[in-house]
Amino acid sequence: MQFSRKHLGIPYAAFLIIFVVAPLLVLFYYAFTDGQGLFTAQNFLHFFTNPNTLGTLYYSLIVALVTTVVCLLLAYPVAYFLATSNLRMKSVVLMLFIMPMWINFSLRITALKEILSVLEGNLAMHPFLNAVIGMTYDFLPFMILPIYTTIMRLDGALREASMDLGADHVQTFLRVTLPLSVPGIISGVSMVFLPAMTNYVVLDMLYNSTYIMGSLIGSYFSAYNWNGGSMISLILLALICIFTLLNSGDEEEKAREGGALL
Repeated sequence: MQFSRKHLGIPYAAFLIIFVVAPLLVLFYYAFTDGQGLFTAQNFLHFFTNPNTLGTLYYSLIVALVTTVVCLLLAYPVAYFLATSNLRMKSVVLMLFIMPMWINFSLRITALKEILSVLEGNLAMHPFLNAVIGMTYDFLPFMILPIYTTIMRLDGALREASMDLGADHVQTFLRVTLPLSVPGIISGVSMVFLPAMTNYVVLDMLYNSTYIMGSLIGSYFSAYNWNGGSMISLILLALICIFTLLNSGDEEEKAREGGALL
């Protein structure tokens, strides 16, 4: 019996239907129904009229934004230095940033908790700083890797040409390296900003009182309010999709600009 390419795609299609499409259909069903299974838009209206949900959304955006900015400020110099230096051991240095990702998540956060406990009365007692530190510690490698990969792929002749034309190192960085590394920055921002809005496990393990969107969704489902929790999840999913589409468009535009420059 001969199998075509269509037959080879059957297992993949079945996986998507069972583990992606079916859960989304269940999510849509609960989001637009009430406790009796009747269609309603009250869950949607409740999200945008309830000050608690809107406040949690705004706070989650602030936490995610600050975490992303901190990760970017820390990651870009590291990625740039590793990608442009002549160090023989730079692959080992890069591995040191990646190795924590191989360690169990619970162990890493527990170790961070012990470090923060030493700072009791200062950073450890400030919920917002505690949240940013925990998120930055968890997501920093996801910002370093795409930026490092993008800078590594840049043609070194472009920097040399810039220097030959009279530009100094700062001008070459601002006019050549930084613009061409924007796709890596966008990828890193996407990999940090979106999870930082919902990853409440980090905050729970740090005994943090910060309440973000993931915590809010979990509280709804813990209270058996599947309808409200499903609607919040659906709205958050829509926001993530919009953010991803916007970033995808920016990446394509920057890629075309980089291709034109090359």
